[in-house]
Amino acid sequence: MTTEQTASEQSAKDVHSFAKPAEAVAKHLDLNIDVNFEQKVLHGTASYLIENKTGTDEIVFDTRGLEIEKVYLGDAQEETGFALGDEKEFLGRPLSVKIKPDTKKVTIQYKTSPDAAALQWLNPQQTAGKKYPFLFTQSQAILARTWIPIQDSPGIRITYNAEVKVPKELLAVMSASNPVEKNASGVYTFEMKQPIPSYLMALSVGDLVFREVGTQTGIYAEPATIEAAAYEFAEMDKMLVAAEKLYGKYRWDRYDLLVLPPSFPFGGMENPRLTFVTPTVLAKDRSLTSLIAHELAHSWSGNLVTNGTWNDFWLNEGFTVYFERRIMEEIYGKDYADMLNVLGYQDLMNTLNDLGKDSQDTRLKLDLEGRDPDEGLTDIAYEKGSFFLQNIEKAVGRERFDEFLNNYFNTFAFQSTNTDKFLDFLQKELIKGDEELAKKINVDGWVYSPGLPADFKVPTSARFAKVEEAFQSWKNGTPAAQLSTKDWSSHEWLHFIRMLPEQMSQEQMADLDKAFNFTNSGNSEVLAAWFIHAIQNNYTTADEAMEQFLTNVGRRKFLVPIYKALAATPEGKKKALAIYAKARPNYHAVSTVTLDEMLK
Repeated sequence: MTTEQTASEQSAKDVHSFAKPAEAVAKHLDLNIDVNFEQKVLHGTASYLIENKTGTDEIVFDTRGLEIEKVYLGDAQEETGFALGDEKEFLGRPLSVKIKPDTKKVTIQYKTSPDAAALQWLNPQQTAGKKYPFLFTQSQAILARTWIPIQDSPGIRITYNAEVKVPKELLAVMSASNPVEKNASGVYTFEMKQPIPSYLMALSVGDLVFREVGTQTGIYAEPATIEAAAYEFAEMDKMLVAAEKLYGKYRWDRYDLLVLPPSFPFGGMENPRLTFVTPTVLAKDRSLTSLIAHELAHSWSGNLVTNGTWNDFWLNEGFTVYFERRIMEEIYGKDYADMLNVLGYQDLMNTLNDLGKDSQDTRLKLDLEGRDPDEGLTDIAYEKGSFFLQNIEKAVGRERFDEFLNNYFNTFAFQSTNTDKFLDFLQKELIKGDEELAKKINVDGWVYSPGLPADFKVPTSARFAKVEEAFQSWKNGTPAAQLSTKDWSSHEWLHFIRMLPEQMSQEQMADLDKAFNFTNSGNSEVLAAWFIHAIQNNYTTADEAMEQFLTNVGRRKFLVPIYKALAATPEGKKKALAIYAKARPNYHAVSTVTLDEMLK
């Protein structure tokens, strides 16, 4: 089966795209855009090389909130007719372009709207340097269509070139080959030679500088942040070496990071060649860099082999979490990876409790028809997916499983796949009719059933056992300052905070805070977990720090639980609304969509 067939078959079933790739599909994009900070719009052309597979008279693209000005065919730029269909919630409108059976090229002239969901325009105050504005995109899951008219399905892959014009004091970077310094013209060109799905289209523009880390790795950040970032991510090269050792050659040439302003809604986004990352991982002690291992791992699972639809999201994220922990084990040892596994299990249990353990949304194979695919982006895909792969590893042994995964990445490289295809491959290449093994792997229990299989073994950690001893000793009356906490990593601190009882006295809260300075921690994971206890116990000493955190940090993973805890009481909700009114302009649409609903 050819890559093209795979892609079109997949996309034909993509309920989140209007495109009809089995009839006519885009293969390459030449993007030319002008970035206008004053009007908060992009203006430009998207020129596609297409394949008309069936001799059809139309090709369909996804758009949402775009103004389509003109459409042309061929190199001669002959104007052609187009129509925008009805608006559908989350999905936007289909753009149908009239083509001929022999049409090879379609050029769309368009403009974005100032409130395009993928684009976050920041004023100078919202940046680290406070001097220049900043722009970044977030295309996953189906937001690429808000800044480019595109066949916006993970089952369709394109190569692209781009020319981007920006104010000359700023630098533009993309998910492609990138410049390392500003030029006088403010015009930058980009090339992405490997075919990628639309959700990996990415652009950022700001006052950026570049710092090399290794021969293949480097960091982009604002000048005010570059030193901290260079220290924090000094082990990127080690991670790349560890990843290649496990799953073969890195196939994207360079691996660079872009540290974004704090309003970025995610921990990281695995845009090829240039991972976008939150500054909340700059903990000054390299303790949160498993996030980088995660985004790097996506260079295989997700970017190289992609979920064909958002119903198969676990194929991107479950594999990546599994792979991230293998990288961390390779660098820091098994004890370290065990801690990550236990924290992951705790996150998974919280999600199962939130969704209800019998909810269909707790299966790995999802059904998101009629819903925003963002609703499927939960810890189920990440953690349950990873535990399923660990279960297979346990059943066949690590060596054999690694061999299988390498085979999988090579077989499906630069293609989209789905759950059925993966399971079919698992059957043929690993299970091979062995019924005993099939029973151990338990595909049905993991992939198609809600919750966790009955025989699931809860992960443990030797390092956390010591934390649990310290916690017991505190519970039995030992003052916090006398606990044995020397050399704890942020993971150990997080485990300790998560064990604290929901109800504590003001004296207990103050005792902990005085001993460990939680309220003023420089670690965002520790802070976010501590604020939940502060809210539950009305520990007002933390109010100011919490407000500052909520105003400056836009990462959805932290915002949602904190606002949720606040909104649980009438008094707290009043506080939440007051903070949100101030903080909302600093958040990306991905975060505000969730929070608007929660706080209404």
